[in-house]
Parts: sequence; structure tokens; C-alpha cells
Amino acid sequence: MPRRERLVYALLLPLLSVAGGGHAAEVSVAVAANFTAPMQKIAAEFERDTGHKAQLAFGATGKFYAQIKNGAPFEVLLAADDATPLRLEEEGAAVAGTRFTYAIGRLVLWSAQPGFVDDKGEVLKRGAFTHLSIANPKTAPYGAAAMDVLRRLGLADQLAAKLVTGENIAQAYQFVASGNAELGFVALSQVWADGRPTGGSMWQIPAELHQPLRQDAVILAAGRDKPAARALADYLRGPKAAAIIKSYGYGL
Repeated sequence: MPRRERLVYALLLPLLSVAGGGHAAEVSVAVAANFTAPMQKIAAEFERDTGHKAQLAFGATGKFYAQIKNGAPFEVLLAADDATPLRLEEEGAAVAGTRFTYAIGRLVLWSAQPGFVDDKGEVLKRGAFTHLSIANPKTAPYGAAAMDVLRRLGLADQLAAKLVTGENIAQAYQFVASGNAELGFVALSQVWADGRPTGGSMWQIPAELHQPLRQDAVILAAGRDKPAARALADYLRGPKAAAIIKSYGYGL
């Protein structure tokens, strides 16, 4: 093969490889807010490895449910619970047989101030704070889990006047990070990276104090015949995604 032809072939080979496995495409993904950081990393690796691009939207699972039922063209949902994907499947808005658990979430009580939150959560009983941040328990599973904890501890009524409610777990985190709340219930993934805390102080909530945070993914009706949607679902179950998910403190 002449040198010029070899050069052209070398330049085209990556494109031919992608085409051989199916044309590169975009997939629209609704992602629970707690999974923002890991999903951004996973999406970058997914595009590098497959050529497909994941267009990500982050928010509360309950709001995504309403949007999907009202015709939002999302093709894959990564929920913060297992109930919402099951419900969408039962209602015909998701593809049967595509639902799976991609992560087990972990709830923490966190303050941006070092030493403010003790490792047993006694700070809640002392009540020496003005604001306690949570995600909206009506639309965000992590907010519902936070209310479970307060009820189990017998503190729901005592602390009700101190609650500040974020639209989703990302906003609940921002209230604490900005100092508008001294502490709050957030996802471990928001304050944990590469196997260690990123700052502040925290209490990792014992699993028995709230309902399990099984986070399920499902291909939605709009993604039924989309190879990129299937490719993303497969990628989320692969070793690269698993390593990223674990590095943010999730269980698998």
C-alpha cells in the first residue's frame, strides 16, 4: 500500500471502527441529582469508548417521572430509587426487561464546617443549629430517606421548624456548602471522591434508619429502538463504570 493511502487509512480507521459497531449517536439521559459527579465521568468514558454521546439532565426523580409521563423525550432514566423505574415499566413508559440496579446510595449528615457533625449524629439531638437542609421528600428519594431518619430518631417534630427544603439533593447540598444551613442530609457521593471525604464533617447514616436507596436505571419508551440507549445501559454495568461508581462511595 502506497504511503499516502496508508496515511488516509490510518486516519479513517477510528471512524470505521465506530461505524462497524453501529453509527455514533446521542442518547438523552435523565439522571438523579445525587449521581451528577459520577455520571459526568461515566459519560466522558462512554463517549471515548463507544463514540456515542450522552446528553445529561440532572434533577429530582419525582420531577423526571412527571416530565416523562408528559412526553419529555428522555431515552434512559437513572433514578434515585427503584420504585420509579418499576412504575414507568408497569405503565408502559419504559421498556420491559431493561430495568437494573446501577448503584446503592448512601445518605450522610454533613456540614461544611470541620468538627461540626460528630460520627454518631448526636448534633441532631443537641439542636444547636438554625437550619437543617434536606431534599424535597415528596419528589427526591434522598429527602424521603432523611425524613425516615428523623422519624426513627424521634426528632421529626422537634426539628420541623429548622428544616430548609431543596428542590433536589443538589440544592440541599448547596444550602449547606454555601453556609445557608449549618448541616444537612446529602448523598455520600456529593462529599466523597476517590475513596475519601472531600471536606467538612459527616455522619454516615446507618442503613437500618431509612429505606434502602436502591438506584435503578431503565430504558424509556423513547429509547426502545435506539442503539445508543442500549449501549449506555450495557456500559453502566461494565467494569469502568463500576470503578467510578465505587470511587464515589456507592455500593454495587
